[in-house]
Amino acid sequence: MKKILVIQGGGRPDGNTARLAASFCRGLRDAGHEAEIISLNRAEVKGCLGCNACRYGKPCVLKDDFGMIAEKLRQADCLALASPLYFWTISARLKALIERFYSLAQPDPAPPFGRYERYPTKDCVLLMTAADDLFWTFEQAVSYYRFALVRYIGFRDRGCYLAGGCGETDGPPAIDGTRHIEGVYSFAKGLFREE
Repeated sequence: MKKILVIQGGGRPDGNTARLAASFCRGLRDAGHEAEIISLNRAEVKGCLGCNACRYGKPCVLKDDFGMIAEKLRQADCLALASPLYFWTISARLKALIERFYSLAQPDPAPPFGRYERYPTKDCVLLMTAADDLFWTFEQAVSYYRFALVRYIGFRDRGCYLAGGCGETDGPPAIDGTRHIEGVYSFAKGLFREE
């Protein structure tokens, strides 16, 4: 059994991304795993100030919910990031969370792949929704995910589920009329099948 932490990076409380994340969690639970969703609509994570207090053993100067999320991340086997597509990439709320991972780094005398620090070893997944469904719609978001979380931080990529064509940006959620609710459920159910 795996423990998966899903961070929903904004969007409407009952919108396309929330529905995608909920179906993903149903698939995980039906496969025997534990899954928890934290919505950054409710949990506040401020952007990193770059003050380096955390690098000198001091508590973060920002007073928000990052400490609670970081503790849940430490206990999780896998981190799933769920975001609507905002201006061709992940939401600002989710990016603020990722930038705060800076505080999780530890010194590493022999860093792999040119890194100069070590992060906790985790699996990771990217879940996204968008109104558009062009061949390049998610290119920038996936590139950032792969560069920041997989190549630099060193999380193990378990894949991306990219749900394009989810309705107009100013209309009601339309994901229920697509193949994505069932698709992400199946994706989640098979995520750790080989283990």
